Amino acid sequence: MAEDYEYPPARTLPETPSWAVALVFAVMIIVSVLLEHALHKLGHWFHKRHKNALAEALEKIKAELMLVGFISLLLAVTQDPISGICISEKAASIMRPCSLPPGSVKSKYKDYYCAKKGKVSLMSTGSLHQLHIFIFVLAVFHVTYSVIIMALSRLKMRTWKKWETETASLEYQFANDPARFRFTHQTSFVKRHLGLSSTPGIRWVVAFFRQFFRSVTKVDYLTLRAGFINAHLSHNSKFDFHKYIKRSMEDDFKVVVGISLPLWCVAILTLFLDIDGIGTLTWISFIPLVILLCVGTKLEMIIMEMALEIQDRASVIKGAPVVEPSNKFFWFHRPDWVLFFIHLTLFQNAFQMAHFVWTVATPGLKKCFHMHIGLSIMKVVLGLALQFLCSYITFPLYALVTQMGSNMKRSIFDEQTAKALTNWRNTAKEKKKVRDTDMLMAQMIGDATPSRGTSPMPSRASSPVHLLHKGMGRSDDPQSAPTSPRTMEEARDMYPVVVAHPVHRLNPADRRRSVSSSALDADIPSADFSFSQG
Repeated sequence: MAEDYEYPPARTLPETPSWAVALVFAVMIIVSVLLEHALHKLGHWFHKRHKNALAEALEKIKAELMLVGFISLLLAVTQDPISGICISEKAASIMRPCSLPPGSVKSKYKDYYCAKKGKVSLMSTGSLHQLHIFIFVLAVFHVTYSVIIMALSRLKMRTWKKWETETASLEYQFANDPARFRFTHQTSFVKRHLGLSSTPGIRWVVAFFRQFFRSVTKVDYLTLRAGFINAHLSHNSKFDFHKYIKRSMEDDFKVVVGISLPLWCVAILTLFLDIDGIGTLTWISFIPLVILLCVGTKLEMIIMEMALEIQDRASVIKGAPVVEPSNKFFWFHRPDWVLFFIHLTLFQNAFQMAHFVWTVATPGLKKCFHMHIGLSIMKVVLGLALQFLCSYITFPLYALVTQMGSNMKRSIFDEQTAKALTNWRNTAKEKKKVRDTDMLMAQMIGDATPSRGTSPMPSRASSPVHLLHKGMGRSDDPQSAPTSPRTMEEARDMYPVVVAHPVHRLNPADRRRSVSSSALDADIPSADFSFSQG
């Protein structure tokens, strides 16, 4: 009978020729070393080109590969103990992904250890190996899809570069003359997004279809650019908005390329609900499409709402129409939620494609998961179209519209300037701690009142202005990263460098008291140099 058939035992390592063992081992080592060397060279090239955000994204990819390697090691080590866990045949017959003939669990999957107890294994050695392969394929597809979304997004944003170049031309300066009065409804930005588009109910339909056709036009880009500069920088600032968006998108790529714990939970839930009869993998393949279409529609609606706000604000405007960035346009006043939904969509799409490739390439699974080959092909085509839509349309649109939040991102500064501001703030906090400690010690010894002759005076080290000079002096792109959110003249007004007064000699007692009071006297609020994370 089938249940009494004994499969021949597999050949062990001592029974394998040594040349075969050495050959396989050498191939694995060579492939691993070449991959590690290629990733190291790529990281060196990112640092050489000052692509620090991409270098950090590469480190996250390495971390994901290390996590997959650890999962593989864990599965290999615990393979025998897990297969030794026995469950009843009734428990093994419920919530299966495929329908099997009655008694098939007993006849095909019973091992000798659990057969003595009249039970079956929780997971056989073969099923653990298949799960091992699936996790590896999922990680590869997620990283591949992340690279594709970055490449296609940068390709789409190349068309915006010429619009950024036009802002320095005389034609642009004349068309946006600040002394020119115009009716609001006659401006190109308002005319594009109002009219029929402003009708309640219809504008959602218009926003839905607009994301597929001319999702970002020249007038949209220039108007949002002017609104960002007017809100966060000086009005006449020569700011490269296009390069800022690219740096911001590279920072977002660091988030997209990773697989967070919530995404792993989504994968576990999908596998848990993969039950024969309910078609989980079929209907769940449409969820990323629905999410992505909702995100694209919402981003187009944000641009429409800003145009409507300009129309309601005044019937006549002076100069070009200026939008007012605010978090109120986004879901729950959180612009970062949009990135989370895009990240979830990308992971779900990679999961679907990895599952398709895994089931097709693994012997014995094709008959189970692809009984309707037409439906399987439809899911693959849907996944590829979804990837193109997310990479070439939605993600670039997000990179532009998300700048209309209330806070600017830290990528507005170049790397040296951002580090200089961060170091200055950390130094100020450390000095404040030292000052507080000295004052506490002075109170304990009964000398809590500092000397009047040694009033604290801000020093050059307590102002970030000189750090901005140093950071900008080392920057390779001075125009793309302004010295501060305002001009340097305004920065000096905000953080004046006080001219040193003549130094008077103090006696030893006064000098000890001046040590505790000459530290940074003003508290540094956390919000002074804070940036939105994104």
